[in-house]
Amino acid sequence: MNPLLITICLLTLSNIFMTFAWYGHLKSMQNSPWIWAALISWGIALFEYLLQVPANRIGAQVVNVGQLKILQEVITLSVFVPFSILYLKEPFRMDFVWAGLCLLGAVFFMFRERLFG
Repeated sequence: MNPLLITICLLTLSNIFMTFAWYGHLKSMQNSPWIWAALISWGIALFEYLLQVPANRIGAQVVNVGQLKILQEVITLSVFVPFSILYLKEPFRMDFVWAGLCLLGAVFFMFRERLFG
């Protein structure tokens, strides 16, 4: 399997865990002490790191670190927007679109040599 595709898949799964670790407690643990939310979030974050570390190691073999970071940011927004709308019931905002377009611009500049020679 293509190392870049493996990296994208692992980073996507990692970001799902990360998003739940960072923001899931805002809905599911509102009435719990913050320390419980923190401890449970750390537990969830362990799974995030178990995916993120190999993703970055594999990805660093085929793209540079700047490209890897921009790729991760695009994936983060791609995971966060549906999470915030579907799970947290936040309203859709055009700011999501504008942020996404800015990230697409970042992708273009970070990958243009790879894409266009």
